[in-house]
Amino acid sequence: MNQTSQQRPLRIATRASRLALWQAHYVADLLKKQTQDRAIEIVHITSEGDRDLTSPLSEFGGLGVFTREVQKAVLDGRADLAVHSLKDLPTEQATGLQLAGIPVRGPLYDVLIFPQNSEGVGSVADLPPDARIGTGSLRRRAQLLHQRTDLQMQEVRGNVETRLKKLDAGEYDALCLAEAGMVRLELLEQRSSLLLTPPEVFPAVGQGALGIECRDDDSETATLLSEISHLPTKAATTAERSLLAFLRAGCHAPIGTLSQIEENELHLEAVVLSGDGQERITAAATGSLADAFEIGVSVAKKLLEAGAGRLILNDGDS
Repeated sequence: MNQTSQQRPLRIATRASRLALWQAHYVADLLKKQTQDRAIEIVHITSEGDRDLTSPLSEFGGLGVFTREVQKAVLDGRADLAVHSLKDLPTEQATGLQLAGIPVRGPLYDVLIFPQNSEGVGSVADLPPDARIGTGSLRRRAQLLHQRTDLQMQEVRGNVETRLKKLDAGEYDALCLAEAGMVRLELLEQRSSLLLTPPEVFPAVGQGALGIECRDDDSETATLLSEISHLPTKAATTAERSLLAFLRAGCHAPIGTLSQIEENELHLEAVVLSGDGQERITAAATGSLADAFEIGVSVAKKLLEAGAGRLILNDGDS
């Protein structure tokens, strides 16, 4: 490493929510093990999705609502790298950037979170009639409605803490959130919850994983990010993201995936649902980790052959 880079801090761009900051500091700690003589700074960015807390996410007009402005900070030189929840990152690479780091994946599934001091339930079937479920995700909405058509799926926005306050104020009977966020914020053990797993509820593409971008001409930072990457996580998320890209579906579409790795084999299963959850198509494929991209494309082709194209809510981006 040259003298200039040793002296100049490595700057990480991130949204300023508590969860986003946890992710940025987690990456900073990984990088410190590789660059012990270099300072690391966190650059706070406010995204469009953070400023507008009332509009449904599906109405924001395309992908990247939580990532565009963090990416811009890297492109214009305010930061050297950007940390994202990989599930929020569009599959089409932003011009001038590269996805150079994918650390080990965190918890994978979704959870139903119940109000403070409530007992919760043991299954979706045990929820009360017409239960009000807070979620901004079409994928979660469709999969829950596939199990229970009476559920009242209601929009919820804001960071995790804001959503929990709304839950405790009686606006919802349960919230559907990512298990990873609740675990990372150390909030899951404080409440009654129900883990949602396949085949009933498949996670989002890239869920539980972090994606780290740097400029495509910054080979030094890219090398650092490759050193903190986790090859099995990279293979799994590569398969999931190639599936999503081939479907040209976008990260707000009702599509779920599950990647499982055993020895050197990757098994990918995916589900596509109609918005109301009443139609559901699945497909799967298995192959070597080295063929992760092709596995994703194979599953996408099977889904399309089974008629999934008419179910996908295409938001105009890939």
